[in-house]
Amino acid sequence: MSTKLITLCFGLLTFTTLSFTPPVDTARIEADQDYSGLEGKIQWMSWEEAVAASNENPKKVIVDIYTDWCGWCKRMDTNTFQQEKIANYINENYYAVKFDAEQKEDIEFNGKKYSFVNNNRRGYHELAAELTKGRLGYPTTVFLDEELSVIQSIAGYKSPEEFEIIITYFAGNFHKKMPWDKYRESYNKGG
Repeated sequence: MSTKLITLCFGLLTFTTLSFTPPVDTARIEADQDYSGLEGKIQWMSWEEAVAASNENPKKVIVDIYTDWCGWCKRMDTNTFQQEKIANYINENYYAVKFDAEQKEDIEFNGKKYSFVNNNRRGYHELAAELTKGRLGYPTTVFLDEELSVIQSIAGYKSPEEFEIIITYFAGNFHKKMPWDKYRESYNKGG
């Protein structure tokens, strides 16, 4: 009886997981990866470029932590980051970084060297783990202040409507003035 129950539960879990995975047009996404300099497209930078730009002209940084195999990351690229309103707002208010959580290159930041950690099946980059406080999930969006300190990381896919509220919350420093729920409620009411 217990073996049948375990098999049934595993089958339901597998079915549920596969049923809710979004279809992804990877050919379209790969063709759209070069966003730089296009009106209505996010001007993505490397980590090093964003740090250098922020040191010269302080501005908040938004970091999209992703992996190449993540379907939800590709969906967020297509559905959310491609929205002209979102892209223009990010370009105006943030330095934007696309950060592959499985990249192999070392990164020097704040006097510390961050490297790739191989853990058999897949690995992770130590900087991605630090930015997310060890909660690696993909996609994760991390918001940094003008001094490059983490304000907050937010895991999971966000629709354009949800993401618009989030990016305005941090860019306008509302996170220092009011709780998220109150801000979201007032934003949705048009206030």
